Amino acid sequence: MDDEHGEPPVGGVLAFDVGGANLKAADGRGGVHAETFELWRRSDQLADRLTAIATAWRPRRIVATMTGEIADCYADRAAGVASIVAALQTAAAAVEADLGIYLVDGRLVAPGIALADPLAAAASNWHVLTRLAAAVADCNHGLLVDVGSTTTDIVRFDRRRPLPLATDDVGRMASGELVYTGIERTPLAALVRSLALAGCRRPVAAELYARSQDAWLLLGGLPENAASNDTADGRPATREGARVRLARQVLLEPAEVSLDDARHAAARPAAIQVRLVARAIRRVLARAGRASDRVVLSGHGTMLATWALEQAGVSAPVVGLEERLGGAISRAAPAHALALVALGELP
Repeated sequence: MDDEHGEPPVGGVLAFDVGGANLKAADGRGGVHAETFELWRRSDQLADRLTAIATAWRPRRIVATMTGEIADCYADRAAGVASIVAALQTAAAAVEADLGIYLVDGRLVAPGIALADPLAAAASNWHVLTRLAAAVADCNHGLLVDVGSTTTDIVRFDRRRPLPLATDDVGRMASGELVYTGIERTPLAALVRSLALAGCRRPVAAELYARSQDAWLLLGGLPENAASNDTADGRPATREGARVRLARQVLLEPAEVSLDDARHAAARPAAIQVRLVARAIRRVLARAGRASDRVVLSGHGTMLATWALEQAGVSAPVVGLEERLGGAISRAAPAHALALVALGELP
């Protein structure tokens, strides 16, 4: 999938969010670029892709945050950070731009400083996104719930800054602030062991025939996109395609499963994801010892997040970044937030 929104201006700032499955970029002025990029398969092409994106913008300054360093093409996080920073340096050199790397303590630093402390550069995009949430919410005690394609981030904040319980992936998973479930890329076989299809409950094959994306397509939580082949089988991201993929997940012939049957079956894995996120929300809030004044929703898993908040009993007013900023910017919100930090417009 390739999405571009806004005419890239020459000069200014370009912020990258380098993930394991997607590349996102934003200029803080409404320009956004997002594309599927399976880093674990194409790490040798990263510098070329970043350079191509940067060339379209010709920025004076490039800044970056990342989560892709955990991809299993790298020996460890330090190696991943080093490889991603090297690719960013290539892109910056190609357009003669300065380069800054975002650290989990909120600083933008020179590449050499990030390489000397790679774990501070690793998995830092949630931090800059929470800074944006704090600015948008404008409250004393807030909660960010960001449901992306692969993971969900749940972070408390006050009027000025993020208030994380942990700052690395391991600690954040333990605290409930990082939930490894997302609106698109979670394998269905990781969520359920059986599905009710074609008249009875059937075992699920331990194979990547379908993903959470298919459940949410069928339930209306994701829009159809016939032009996208970022799916488990490489076929279009449509409800009809999701029906076929759910049938194959239990080894049925597609003709044996109606669209209504598939929609009914999709409710179970979706409900399990909602339960996982709701449980994590309760854990994070329990550690805070108080309710949130406001909740900020980010990412494109709005339906999942909304249902999880309801199940968790959270009644605070909700602010949606999609409504405030538009769908394209919301989906690339960490990159947009980082561009605003670099421009000096986000505290």
